[in-house]
Order: sequence, then structure tokens, then C-alpha cells
Amino acid sequence: MPQERPFDLLNKAIGKQVLIRMKNGSEIRGVVNSFDVHMNIVLENAEELDEGSVKAKIGTMLLRGGNILFLSPV
Repeated sequence: MPQERPFDLLNKAIGKQVLIRMKNGSEIRGVVNSFDVHMNIVLENAEELDEGSVKAKIGTMLLRGGNILFLSPV
């Protein structure tokens, strides 16, 4: 089986909920709408989390790829 690449994971995540930790330590949960070659990610139904609890409902947002520490399927 061929090794999975980062873009393969992102393609599989489209339409699914993910958890993203930013370099500043904040956590965002939302549904991946799209992404580009810089790993900028558009999320729908985005929420900012504080220790696992919803801190703020954001809706649609763009996350800059250079500020993302990790992305994990929920």
C-alpha cells in the first residue's frame, strides 16, 4: 500500500470534523470545507475550544497554514 501524504489526509477530511491546534495554543474544531497548497484551511461551523469546552462559536473561518501546529480527525 502506498504511503499516505499530508494532502491525502486533508482530502479525506473534507466534509468531516477536525480538531486543529494553532501555534498560539488555541484549539479550533470545525468541518473542513477546503484547503490550498499552503495548507490554509477553510472551516465551517468552527468553534474555539477552551479545555475541550466551546468558548466561542465562529462559523466560517480561514486558518492560515503557517499558524497550524496540528490537525486531527475528531
